[in-house]
Amino acid sequence: MSDKSAERRPAGGLEADVLAALWAANGPLTPAQVQETLAAPLARTTVTTILSRLHEKGAVTRKRAGRGFAYLPTEDSSGLTARRMHAELTKDEDREAVLSRFVSQLSDEDERLLRSLLDGEADTL
Repeated sequence: MSDKSAERRPAGGLEADVLAALWAANGPLTPAQVQETLAAPLARTTVTTILSRLHEKGAVTRKRAGRGFAYLPTEDSSGLTARRMHAELTKDEDREAVLSRFVSQLSDEDERLLRSLLDGEADTL
């Protein structure tokens, strides 16, 4: 095994970096603008591919900007995480088992928070 495999980013790492750049921006960004904000040196084509995949997943919207596109996130970080959790839940036919296991793995604090949210007692966003 080469040393390059040890340096690989975790799955979704580039997407997370690109989304973080979009969340930090005050408006839509082109792939070149996203590329400039990233810490890791990536080719503009790589950034464009990542943005296109995020668009296909519904995580970003895009509008024409010259010959290309400028991108905006569809949701904040919490909203995107919630959407991913919901997508995972819908993949399994036994929703009760999935939810049961999810709840059983919550910390006591998270369980209290979830109970409060379900009872309508917690602050809503």
